Amino acid sequence: MLHTPGVTDCSPAEVGYDTSRIEVLNAHFQTLIDQKKVQAASYCVSRYGKTFMHGAIGPLSFREDRADPLLPTTVHNIASITKAVTSVAVAKLVEDGILRFDIPVGAILEPFNVDPFNKIDIYSLLTHTSGMFPDCAESIPYHKSYWQLIGEYFEKYNPESGDLDWITAALSCGVNKKVGEEWQYCSFGFCMLGEIIKKVTGITAEQYIEEQILKPLGMKDTVWELTPELARRAIIRKERHEKRLNDLINGTQPEISQEEQLWNMVSSTGGGLISTPADLIRFANMLLGMGTLGDTRIVGRKAVEKITTRTLYGVPDYCWGANNSDRSYGIGLDMRRGPAFLYSTTSYLHEGAGACCMAIDPTEQLAAVWFVPFTGDNWYAEGLFNVTNIIWSGLI
Repeated sequence: MLHTPGVTDCSPAEVGYDTSRIEVLNAHFQTLIDQKKVQAASYCVSRYGKTFMHGAIGPLSFREDRADPLLPTTVHNIASITKAVTSVAVAKLVEDGILRFDIPVGAILEPFNVDPFNKIDIYSLLTHTSGMFPDCAESIPYHKSYWQLIGEYFEKYNPESGDLDWITAALSCGVNKKVGEEWQYCSFGFCMLGEIIKKVTGITAEQYIEEQILKPLGMKDTVWELTPELARRAIIRKERHEKRLNDLINGTQPEISQEEQLWNMVSSTGGGLISTPADLIRFANMLLGMGTLGDTRIVGRKAVEKITTRTLYGVPDYCWGANNSDRSYGIGLDMRRGPAFLYSTTSYLHEGAGACCMAIDPTEQLAAVWFVPFTGDNWYAEGLFNVTNIIWSGLI
């Protein structure tokens, strides 16, 4: 087993955890690697704010002829866990009196101020109940996704034609449900939350999140764009990804097309952050601390209570083949329940494609972050659901 331990604050026993379960977790990850379901794995787990389990298993690169190990400090794309950070940013603006969860999106973003979009509010974007097409809508015949429509708009855009209005172009595909009718996972909705943050703060959502959340929490390895230093510590997933990392490390700047420049103007608040397990555990422990980490206050207790309390009841979920008549969800945070999971009923989490997960259990004061980069475009429940059960099984 190619295992590299990370820095911890205490022994498992000091926080009431069975040390033997760590070996079970490591063996599980190694089995997934041997089965070629994941390239590698890394994790960081804390209780009462103290990290007691931290490590990485497997290779850094997808290339089998490279022996470099994945490290606990290796950086990964956290994908949709970014949405949890965006949700906290919105909650912060709510408690500052700048936004409310029930404000119609059309009151801030003009393209939404027409039927049927004028019925969509910030709350429905955060809870994936806006009625806009979900990420899994690619199976619908003749359907064009919001992202496809934006791309087509950028391809044809001429600055002499007038102001840039990619949101209106994206909305031309309409909606497929009424607000509140169904839970439909919609990353485009979180992109719109980024545009809302940009509109009400006067700076990009990425800058607001960096200044108001990431830097105060000391999340030095959590960024929107890789630096050359972080590129040297990044997991290498594919050949194209490897080339991009090498270009960054060597200072090679490929020419950026007008279309790529336009895409940079679209908020990446649905999935653009890069981080490490130890950095993300700081964010998780801030939530466990009801908005505070150490002496640093990010958001208030009542705001954290609001977003981490179940808010959806009786709302069905049919995304990706699901047949769930009652999707449990908080405001921007997943509260998935059922027979598959050992964590407490108070727990909340967020997954990220590719894959990764951040799970938080206030009852047990346990927080866990792990990365399991899947091979190809596959998805394996045992890299996510099974891992929660192994981690939670160690509680004494």
